[in-house]
Amino acid sequence: MNTSASRLESVVREIAEEMRARPDRGEVATYIPELARVDPGAFGLVVIDADGTVAAGGDSDVPFSIQSISKVFTLTLALGMVGDRLWRRVGREPSGSPFNSIVQLEYERGIPRNPFINAGAIAVTDLILSRHKPREALGEILRFMQVLAQDSSIVIDEAVAASEQRTGFRNGALAHYMKSFGVIENPVEYVLGVYFHHCAIAMTCRQLATAGRFLAHAGRDPTTGHSVVPPERARRINAVMLTCGHYDGSGEFAYRVGLPGKSGVGGGILAVAPGKASIAVWSPGLDAAGNSHLGRIALEALTRRLGWSIFGV
Repeated sequence: MNTSASRLESVVREIAEEMRARPDRGEVATYIPELARVDPGAFGLVVIDADGTVAAGGDSDVPFSIQSISKVFTLTLALGMVGDRLWRRVGREPSGSPFNSIVQLEYERGIPRNPFINAGAIAVTDLILSRHKPREALGEILRFMQVLAQDSSIVIDEAVAASEQRTGFRNGALAHYMKSFGVIENPVEYVLGVYFHHCAIAMTCRQLATAGRFLAHAGRDPTTGHSVVPPERARRINAVMLTCGHYDGSGEFAYRVGLPGKSGVGGGILAVAPGKASIAVWSPGLDAAGNSHLGRIALEALTRRLGWSIFGV
């Protein structure tokens, strides 16, 4: 084991132990009943560097609902289908509003502010659905995740998906409102069905960090050399993650962590240290903006100790 790998593994273990001991864990999401049942004491962290070294700590192999982190991968798929034409349907600016807000849609005539808030991700899902039947669209998203994570065992948590469908009234309102402006083309019930199911994909930190490696390495898997997206597209996805990936907490995340990242209300965060590593962290307790409380603190500690902020040490 080389010195840098040893240092990375040591830092990850230390941070996992520190986070395990902290009493301030945030609050688990309760508006999706299945997520309310998750142990708030769970914590996992995985970092995979450019050489393929995997540094893991805590509950790194426990599956959790990735929720809005799936939006990074649906955005990637949609851009692969239609390229920059996607931006006619959804913007690229931070929202400054809660992730499920309907207010901006009214002012902006049904065009979502960015692809990572709920309305934007529903619009992206609609675009993917336009090329497939619902089951085929969902199958393509899941297969994409499995290929990127190099693990065909990844599945959709059907209990979480059903829980979201039973309680997702606000997402229904967003979709119907966009439909009234022609932003949503397919039947709303089909779009929401696919949306709820891809948010309910369950992954471990190890699987998620593996799936995100292409974003850390100019669109390529550095181990196999396989190109997932062109370098420019990877850079642009990272840019949107940096500015919009944590809803109205995106500025705070950039300020404290200094990396592109995408959170989910299941408590996960996928973060990217360009040219260095892909990182996944999971702690189910959320802050007031709906982002993992300890996940952000852990990533701040990681970037500080390793000097990985894109803004310099």
